Amino acid sequence: MTTALIADDERLLREQLRARLAEVWPELEIVAEAKNGAEAVELVERLHPDLVFLDIRMPVMNGIEAARAIAQLPVDEDDDGAEGAKPWRGCEIVFITAYDQYAIEAFEQDVVDYVLKPAERDRLQLTVDRVRKRLVHRADADEAPDARGMQGLLQKLAEKMSPGAVPRLRWIQATVGTSIQMIPAEDVLFFISDEKYTRVQTASIEALIRKPIKELVSELDAEMFWQIHRSTLVNARAIAGVTRDMRGRQLVAVRGHPEKLEVSRSYAGLFKGM
Repeated sequence: MTTALIADDERLLREQLRARLAEVWPELEIVAEAKNGAEAVELVERLHPDLVFLDIRMPVMNGIEAARAIAQLPVDEDDDGAEGAKPWRGCEIVFITAYDQYAIEAFEQDVVDYVLKPAERDRLQLTVDRVRKRLVHRADADEAPDARGMQGLLQKLAEKMSPGAVPRLRWIQATVGTSIQMIPAEDVLFFISDEKYTRVQTASIEALIRKPIKELVSELDAEMFWQIHRSTLVNARAIAGVTRDMRGRQLVAVRGHPEKLEVSRSYAGLFKGM
């Protein structure tokens, strides 16, 4: 059974969407409702639904921020879960919005879908049909959602909602030994985070910053920097190739550096056919 979560700060709209979904997709199980984006992220992490309906404008954490946080959640890297339980490969996102100009771009890119307020049966049926096809395709291919497409789309939507509020990060102020250096973002080959620091690697410099990957994802140009792991961003221009090791893991080779970067299951779809 496909499971879903509804996140909207307006109770009546949550109830209306639930009722409309019961009409067009009676097999869908609504496992929870959230009143804000932060609550939605917490529930997704705990319940692992297949589908999340996110209102774009919510308090505490809006839908764009929540979608970005949900995309950062770890998926099941192997199938050794509870007996009979399917591994979680992430969830599809459907935005709930009264702002058509934001939603159309998402719809046309075919990364996520949208529902306009108030939810109308015919439009919701179209959304459901598209989502069901994506879920079937992902299940057959054992894939996570389109991670790179989602990153780029969320960045564009955030800019449309608050023009100029999310400037591209052009310089990285990092610690190199005992000094602070300003490193052009385009010179960075990759970023790798641990619990406290993020390593900034160029062809000639290894530096440290305190900014976590989840913040860098929202600040860097998504067309240039691809997330390939919860803890890793790589400059797409620096990718020399992708190979597989004996365990079947994808490894990214980087021009100008000998280190190979592991691609997690969540982002394996970036390099389809490898």
